[in-house]
Amino acid sequence: MVSEHSDAAADTSALALKILVAGGFGVGKTTLVGAVSEIRPLRTEELLSEAGQSVDDTDGVDHKVTTTVAMDFGRITIRSGLSLYLFGTPGQDRFWFLWDELSQGALGAVVLADTRRLEDCFPAVDYFEHRRIPFVVAVNCFPGARGHGAHDVSRALDLDHGTPVVLCDARERDSGKEVLIRLVEYAGRMHTARLLDSVG
Repeated sequence: MVSEHSDAAADTSALALKILVAGGFGVGKTTLVGAVSEIRPLRTEELLSEAGQSVDDTDGVDHKVTTTVAMDFGRITIRSGLSLYLFGTPGQDRFWFLWDELSQGALGAVVLADTRRLEDCFPAVDYFEHRRIPFVVAVNCFPGARGHGAHDVSRALDLDHGTPVVLCDARERDSGKEVLIRLVEYAGRMHTARLLDSVG
């Protein structure tokens, strides 16, 4: 009997893509990675401490008691032969030095946004725009938050024309999977266009 592991190793056509999940503090990055991952996700969460109160802005996320201090990691198979490796970044600016390491080799990124604290995702948007890493903005629709359409969010964030904005529920696997599919499609188009520009 052949094991699943050896089947996967023998499939030389299998493709694994690296995806970042970024955004502000408490926006749902750990939740999204955990909801879509088909393996038990790796989490590096620690309890919030009194020492961090002076540097971590918990306005709007008063119920949050833990924070990611390195990264989250998960994996999802989109279709046969295509897997995504998900790396959730820490949200606070004191951990942004990790982003450069995590972003190496990434196909693209999901920037999670909360319309109640939309300004919290500006640093992630700026980061990926300046490094020309394709990204989509996924608006995590929190219960009780005022609804905003994708066009309104795009204008508020002053996104480049064509940058996708999608509404999602980070707790729901299907919703998160749709966000990832949209990102892979968008990143594929962007990489193809850049390749054509370079040879044209």
